[in-house]
This record gives sequence, C-alpha cells and structure tokens, in this order.
Amino acid sequence: MNKEVKVSGGISFTGMLQIVFIVLKLCNVISWSWWIVLLPTLISAGFIVLGLIFLLIYYIIAARSLTH
Repeated sequence: MNKEVKVSGGISFTGMLQIVFIVLKLCNVISWSWWIVLLPTLISAGFIVLGLIFLLIYYIIAARSLTH
C-alpha cells in the first residue's frame, strides 16, 4: 500500500507582493507611506472581516427564522 500525501501551500500572490513592497521600502527604493506598503495585507484582512460579518448576519437571520 502506497499512500502519497500531497501538501499544497506556500505563499500567495498577495503575500509575495507584501514582502516585495516591504523590502523595497526598507531599502529606500520606494518612498511610499507605510499605509500604501501595507495595503495588500490590509485589503486581505478587510475581505476576511467582511466575510465574517456576512456569516454573523446569516447566522443571526437563520437563528431568528428557527424561533419563529
């Protein structure tokens, strides 16, 4: 019996872009504000928070429909 386990992973495009922006900022290649440099991470975090808010609203509506 040969069971192969394939592991997929690694860094995403957003993660790689974030690393590139930080390295360029620290090497003084770009003179952007740190807000702009950290924007890829902030946008990703915003999508996660937005998804959690939608899930919370969904569960609240589902719970109310079960009680009525």
